[in-house]
Amino acid sequence: MSHDQSDPLAPLRDAFVLPDGVCYLNGNSLGALPKQAALQIQHTVQAQWGQSLVSAWNTAGWIDWPESLGDALAQVLGAAHGQTLICDSTSINIFKLLHAALERHPKRHVIVLERDAFPTDNYIAQGLQQIRGDLQLLYCDAHELAQTLDRDDIAAALLGHVNYRSGERLPLQQLQNIATQHATPIVWDLAHSAGAIPLALDLWGVEYAVGCTYKFLNGGPGAPAFAYVAKACQRELNPLLQGWLGHQHPFAFSPEYTASDGIRRLQVGTPPIVAMAALKASLEIFEQTNINTLWGKSCALFEHFVAALRERDLLSELALLTPCEADQRGSQLSLQHPQAQAICQALAAQHNVIADFRRPGVLRFGLTPLYTRFHDIDHAVTALHSIMRTSSWRDVTFPSHHKVT
Repeated sequence: MSHDQSDPLAPLRDAFVLPDGVCYLNGNSLGALPKQAALQIQHTVQAQWGQSLVSAWNTAGWIDWPESLGDALAQVLGAAHGQTLICDSTSINIFKLLHAALERHPKRHVIVLERDAFPTDNYIAQGLQQIRGDLQLLYCDAHELAQTLDRDDIAAALLGHVNYRSGERLPLQQLQNIATQHATPIVWDLAHSAGAIPLALDLWGVEYAVGCTYKFLNGGPGAPAFAYVAKACQRELNPLLQGWLGHQHPFAFSPEYTASDGIRRLQVGTPPIVAMAALKASLEIFEQTNINTLWGKSCALFEHFVAALRERDLLSELALLTPCEADQRGSQLSLQHPQAQAICQALAAQHNVIADFRRPGVLRFGLTPLYTRFHDIDHAVTALHSIMRTSSWRDVTFPSHHKVT
């Protein structure tokens, strides 16, 4: 019996639209389309908006979707209800939460950042530095974070849980414990871990977290992000962006801002209901399994991938960047080669294997347990072996008009 035949998650692949003949290993960049998403969007547009018009904010419960979908996501994050809000983008949520974290220590002036973080994280911190004028940005490598956080003058830290390029995972619980001892708030970027690896935000004492929903959570291109704030931190939460739907009584239309109780004070403007309809459909798929089962399959896929690479002697040409230890990685496998971009293009053009490329010279494969098969891994490795053996990546002509890589 093959791995796919014995896989308890195999039936969930049928919940997604996956083109015939395409081996999709890029779910860590954009998740596949859930079949129910199109139906949910159609229902939202035609039955709710089309028939109920403006009254659908009440009759369909649209006004509560940021909180209700946040609570649906909470099970994936290891969080109790009332702490997660679906709203805005990851970048905007980082801005809101990092500013709120900085407000807790007005006499501290240092923000700890990871040097190799996803660029938007550090861009947001740089923007806040321009606004405040009194902030020092301290960039660290991953192995320096524990020592750096073990001091009393840090205003806040902004850290990515899983590195987008290498797939290396930071020891979240350890770093959170160190920071908590010094009353230092950390804003965690969970974009590359939410929906892929087990999280226990409440148990680990996480105070602030953000993440996107279009990668492992399959919410669709540009899907709204999420923001998590622990109950204990919500009362003092003072977001710099104060919008009308974060008001305690938004439809009183008061001229003065009074923050809503709880997580809803993070809301700024009107939620994007059509986009949220797709996310709603995706989160319902997660109700059919649990994150530990998903992570178990992710580990099996990773081990199968590495074993196949070694069997074909590909790791003598391609450097494995992602740690082999399960507790030190996310749900991806990254390889390094000077011609990674050409190899990635050759995989797609010559073998219909969709991976992605990140500078400098990193070839990434996403392992999305909801729909990735062991057969997909075998096909990708066979294709990779053919490309490396024949150097067929030299035949690739890069499209000059592509803005997204």
